[in-house]
Amino acid sequence: MSSTKGIEDSLTLLENLVQSPLDLLPQQEFAEKLIHLELQGPPEEMPHKIAAGLGDLAASLSQFEVQNAKVVVLGGGTGLSNIIGGGSRKESWPENPFSGLKEIFPQTKAIVCMTDDGGSTGELLKDLPFIALGDIRHVLLSSIRKEGLRATYGLDEAQCLQVAKGLHKLFNYRFDRQLESIEKLVAELDLDSAGLPEPMYQYLFGLLESLFIDPDLSQLLLRPHCLGNLLLAAAIWPGAEELHQKEQTCLSFDSRNYNGLKQLNRVMGLDEEAVMPSSLTPAGLQLLYTNGALITGENKSGYARRGYPVDRLFVRFVEEPQVVPEVIAALQTADIIILAPGSLYTSTIPIFQAPGIAEAVCGNEWALKILVSNLWVQKGETDVVREDPKRRFYVSDLIKAYNRNIPGGVRGLFTHVLTLGLQDISGSILQSYAMEDKMPIILDRENVAKMGFRPIEAGIFSLAALRERNVIQHDPAMLARSIRTLLAVTSLQQQQFMDSFSESPEGVPGYFPMERSLVQKDKLYACERYAALKEWFAGVSIVRDSENESIESFRKRLLEILWYHQDILLSHLVNINTIWIMDRKAWLRSQEWDNVYSFYDPEDKTIRICQDVVDDERRFEQAFLVALGQALLGNYAASKEMVAVKEGGEPAGKIYKLTIKVLEERNTFLSEQELAQYLKLSRMIRSESNKHLYTRLVNGNEGFTPPGLLFGLLYAWYLDNRFAPHVEYKMAVMRTDISDLIPEQVGMLSRRRALVDFFRQSVFCHSSFIYDELPV
Repeated sequence: MSSTKGIEDSLTLLENLVQSPLDLLPQQEFAEKLIHLELQGPPEEMPHKIAAGLGDLAASLSQFEVQNAKVVVLGGGTGLSNIIGGGSRKESWPENPFSGLKEIFPQTKAIVCMTDDGGSTGELLKDLPFIALGDIRHVLLSSIRKEGLRATYGLDEAQCLQVAKGLHKLFNYRFDRQLESIEKLVAELDLDSAGLPEPMYQYLFGLLESLFIDPDLSQLLLRPHCLGNLLLAAAIWPGAEELHQKEQTCLSFDSRNYNGLKQLNRVMGLDEEAVMPSSLTPAGLQLLYTNGALITGENKSGYARRGYPVDRLFVRFVEEPQVVPEVIAALQTADIIILAPGSLYTSTIPIFQAPGIAEAVCGNEWALKILVSNLWVQKGETDVVREDPKRRFYVSDLIKAYNRNIPGGVRGLFTHVLTLGLQDISGSILQSYAMEDKMPIILDRENVAKMGFRPIEAGIFSLAALRERNVIQHDPAMLARSIRTLLAVTSLQQQQFMDSFSESPEGVPGYFPMERSLVQKDKLYACERYAALKEWFAGVSIVRDSENESIESFRKRLLEILWYHQDILLSHLVNINTIWIMDRKAWLRSQEWDNVYSFYDPEDKTIRICQDVVDDERRFEQAFLVALGQALLGNYAASKEMVAVKEGGEPAGKIYKLTIKVLEERNTFLSEQELAQYLKLSRMIRSESNKHLYTRLVNGNEGFTPPGLLFGLLYAWYLDNRFAPHVEYKMAVMRTDISDLIPEQVGMLSRRRALVDFFRQSVFCHSSFIYDELPV
């Protein structure tokens, strides 16, 4: 980095002109004033000499030398891709592909989150043991630089733009039908006219060719995919020969596979470490909500509307996680470390649960470390505040969420928090966003400062997007320029800057004490789970009374349901031999107490679903999950009966009597102790004289949900609360403030929490460590 002499000379000139010339700028902090000045220039209607001095200062800031500054950005998906080089998935990206951090800071490296499991990435995980590739694709394409293409292939500016356009088309090409041949694919992509340099063309053509030749990769062409993901898959796949020699269903993603990604970086004209995965070990995301439910899957979490704040996030690795040494080295030697904006719980936080990454960031004491705050509240993540679900989400809440979910907390991970200055955006635009139920994350400057961080508010949004589409989003060029100015400011005030962070922060709650990474007990890769589900379905009979839909179509629909709900264990399926789609005329189940059009019959181990719900995807999924839940109880019941109760000859209610089978005759997922615990939680009373008899008094005409049906409803609700409104209504008591004036309310709340805990621990077998042993 060059000397700061030009900036210092401009500041000296201004101080000689007036007492505090920078006070003429409206921003609060010194760094904010200089960032605004560099982005917008001197204000109008200012004395000539002062305006000239400010203009010189703005020019000096824009010329601050950062060519050799080593920058590392951590994040995932759209946010990381956008700030590095623009949103590479957008159709308009080829019009301006060379902008953002990568152009101002050519030594930029990206560390990408590896927990995505939706879209094309999710389809890949069904077949092969990959890490998540979709986010790497976005960032890889966004990272290509004009100077890198020139240096690698000797291209002029027009040719660089042509290459960016061709790569954009290639990497973002999507297909939903089986590709017939490489010749037709190349013709459809017009690849021969894409203007790619010959070495790049030959390498990419070779990857395409392997998709049609390699027996393991060719199966990928049977599913809908984004071609860029398949190119990545071909680059890192070790080949069928090596896989078969190891005689494994799934092959670990190791350092040799990482060499394929390095090679692809080089072919794109990048440093081989320009885009790196945060871990080489496949992993899944788990979100624990404050009501006690824990749900697995990043894609699923994006659609979840649990109505409760997220309490904690966990990354569950298939095996002991492997982080490449290059990731740690890049963080240890970086001049600037940036936490990119993006989904709070699915973009950046998971990276820090890979071993060594948080320690490497904290150990680099001289880097400028910046958290780029999200712009908008995100449904299902930041729409509800953990500490107070009734108020709005602030930047300090964002920091608390980071602190709560990153091992060791946020101390040392970042020093500055860069946020969008809302004062530069008209109220009418913010109001239009509010009409769409989109609310900004507000900077609470004093609280952030009390935590020990320096809040920086700047106009880092895209003026073009605002003018053309009334859209507010991070502008990669404005953000990069702001960070350059911030680096200049901290270079001027380095010692003062370090001293200001020597004291302990206030107001940051206890951090995440996890000392080791979470590893699945079964060490089951996603592709192994998918193969096991397919094998299970092959042994299950599908019967239908109607010819409206083929049996194979039903199998695919049911398979997708089981795949999507990753918390469903393979052991949940052992009591099912048949799934029968029954015609409405043959449907004999009483609907007196409910509108559930499915049930499990333990006599022949059959799930029966009424044809009426089959055409509605949501109702069909709901019906299947309820019956699947009931199947876990298996043949536990020896007899059930409802006996009328009279008092003085008048009807007073009913007694539901349940006799369970003796242990030797019982075939259930639950142990003896767990079954007794569940029946107690469902308010069944065990007989003192007969341990197999349970009863429940039902008053008058009061409704009643038998324990078998309740188990199925709770099972479906736990997986997705939209599937059991009846249970959701009962669980709503956990959202209210309970008074101890009414002891029954306290008892009701306790029972609801105990039921959720039971399903999390005993039914879905999530470790008690995840919830019970962590401090609040």
